[in-house]
Amino acid sequence: MGEEAKDWIISIAAAVVMALIIRTFVVELYIVDGPSMRPTLQHEERLVVSKFIYKLRAPERGEVLIFRYPRDPSRDFIKRVIAVGGDTLEIKDGRVYVNGQMQTEDYILEKTRTEYPKVTIPEGTVFVMGDNRNNSDDSRFADVGFVPFDLIKGKALMVFWPLDKIQTL
Repeated sequence: MGEEAKDWIISIAAAVVMALIIRTFVVELYIVDGPSMRPTLQHEERLVVSKFIYKLRAPERGEVLIFRYPRDPSRDFIKRVIAVGGDTLEIKDGRVYVNGQMQTEDYILEKTRTEYPKVTIPEGTVFVMGDNRNNSDDSRFADVGFVPFDLIKGKALMVFWPLDKIQTL
């Protein structure tokens, strides 16, 4: 085998290893499945998700994240963080209150129809909801509940497809 062929093989192997490292530890691509995040995200949009950011810090209110569905960890959900550990949360009269303050949620599709009694979010978890509140399986329901940090896969950073919908989140 010639020197040039060896150089090509080494270059290709290095590129494959780097791609695997990036895919495993840094970013992942994600396809939105369903209408629960409308109007912010549409069905079949493609996202770039940071896999490492929550290794450095905890999720924050307002961030859109990907997590494994607690009842079936082979499925991923995408939702918005509404409250974090230690916060109190209540939903009444179609409005969300965090720590007693009514939230301004200009990103939601329509006013929330469900009520939710006042609770304190346990440490190490987040309370998540879809932006399409009336068509979202989220923390208001027992099958999702408070999402523990160990089920969180990453933070959605941007929509990259379709090209006319490119945006940061």
